[in-house]
Amino acid sequence: MRKFKFADRILNCASVKLFVYHTPESTPTDLLPDCAVVIDVLRATTTIATALDAGAEAVQAFSNIEELMRQADSWSAEKCLRAGERGGAKVKGFDLGNSPLACKPEVVKGKRLFLTTTNGTRALQRVEKSPQVITAAQINRRAAVNYLLETQPKTVWMVGSGWQGDYSVEDTACAGAIAKSILQQSDVSLIDLFGNDEVIGAIALYERWKDNLLNVFRLCSHGQRLLKLDGDEDLKYCSQTDILNVLPIQKEPGVLIKH
Repeated sequence: MRKFKFADRILNCASVKLFVYHTPESTPTDLLPDCAVVIDVLRATTTIATALDAGAEAVQAFSNIEELMRQADSWSAEKCLRAGERGGAKVKGFDLGNSPLACKPEVVKGKRLFLTTTNGTRALQRVEKSPQVITAAQINRRAAVNYLLETQPKTVWMVGSGWQGDYSVEDTACAGAIAKSILQQSDVSLIDLFGNDEVIGAIALYERWKDNLLNVFRLCSHGQRLLKLDGDEDLKYCSQTDILNVLPIQKEPGVLIKH
């Protein structure tokens, strides 16, 4: 397992505000943040980070299967992989599902993943017009933290993908992991840094489970769905922290590349 140092910069801008939203539906409808951090630990943002780390050219996200097929059909067949799930199961006829374990270099290197998922791609669509959009999961938490420390955007929304509009504990725990790390490296007061109460709750959740994330992933509702699909190896992988030093960043709406 690789280890990475945190950024040397300290967050010192008193106007920076961190916000946590449990689902894309819970975000404000009349504004956007300076930087949106989309989180779907089980499993879209884990898969995106893994694919880009393995050499994928880009990951293009779609909430609609028909639109994905239309755009993928216009792409070179040798450079295109259709990937996605509905209800946790692989979409029929696609090259890949939504398992990060399938994103091996020999499969994805040099190719574009056309990805659709039940929840994560909807979250990306909600914030795609933000000036900066990145994705985060437990496996690349540190890369996301470093980016925020380096760029110091004034408003940061950490948007959990949830499950069909409902709260997902794993996404909030990841948001808490990011917020906790920023707090530890910040000289900003809690009142100045925290934009909403959900940040406090996310940190508390992460602190409770940080030494045993796999257990809570197996207990949570989406973890239970994956276990029924023989997805325990995915849960083990997704519960690891800071194993990849890769940051997916939006190049154009819906298209994520390695930063």
